[in-house]
Amino acid sequence: MKQDQSPNYPIDPRRYIVRAAEGPDDLIAAQRLRAAAFGLDMPDGDAFDSVCTHMLIEDRRLDSLAGCFRLLPLDSGAGIVGSYAAQFYDLSALAAYPEPMTELGRFCIHPAARDPEILRAAWGAIAAHVDGCGVGMLFGCTSFRGTDPTPYRAAFAALARTHLAPRAWAPRPRAATTVPLAGATAPDDAGRAIADVPPLLRSYLRMGGWVSDHAVVDSAMDTLHVFTGLEIASIPEARKQQLRATLDGGAGAG
Repeated sequence: MKQDQSPNYPIDPRRYIVRAAEGPDDLIAAQRLRAAAFGLDMPDGDAFDSVCTHMLIEDRRLDSLAGCFRLLPLDSGAGIVGSYAAQFYDLSALAAYPEPMTELGRFCIHPAARDPEILRAAWGAIAAHVDGCGVGMLFGCTSFRGTDPTPYRAAFAALARTHLAPRAWAPRPRAATTVPLAGATAPDDAGRAIADVPPLLRSYLRMGGWVSDHAVVDSAMDTLHVFTGLEIASIPEARKQQLRATLDGGAGAG
C-alpha cells in the first residue's frame, strides 16, 4: 500500500477549494461532518481513517466545511483485501487487477448544502489524484439512506438491468444480510429510476461505472450500499477533459 502524495487541489477560487487534511483538527471536522451526513450521534471514525488521505471541500463564501471524502491508494488489486469494502464484499476477482487502484470512501456533503458545484469540485480533485497517481480503477461503497430496500426497488432493478459489474471483476456476497438488485419488476423508464439513486452513484454511472449485483444492509450506518467500480480507461475522453477543466477553474459539467 502506498500513501497518496497528492497536493492540495484549488477548485473554483470564487467559492470552493478541495484540500488534503493537515492534522487532527481537520480529521475531527471531517468525522463530525460524516456523522451529520449519516445521522449519527457522535463523530464517525474507524480504523481506516489512520491509513487514508482525507480531503476537505471548503466553502470559502461561508467559511465552512461543505463536504469530505477519503482516499485509500493501492498498488494493485493484490491489496484490495485490506480495503474498507472488503469487509462487506468478496473481492477476490479484483485481486487480479494489475494497475494501481484507489478506494474512494466516506464521501459526504453537508446535509444543509445543495450546491451541485460541491460534487463537481470533488470530482475535479479526484481526477487530479487519478492523473497524478496513475490510477486504473476507482472503487468503493455507495450508499442509499436507510436499510429498507422497498423505496429503491425500481432503482435497483434499473441498476441490475444496465449497470452490473463485468463478470471478470464482479464482487460476490460476503455480508450477513444482502438484498439482490434483480428481482423486482424492471421499470419501463430506466432513466427515471436511475434518477432516484444518490448523486455520487449517478456520477459514477455517467462515466461508465458499474455496481455489484446486490446491496449490503449496513445497520451500523443505517444505509444500504452497493459496491461501485469505475475503470478510468472507460471514461469518455470528453468527460475527462471536463473534469480537468473543473480542476483548472473552468465551469465544469454535470
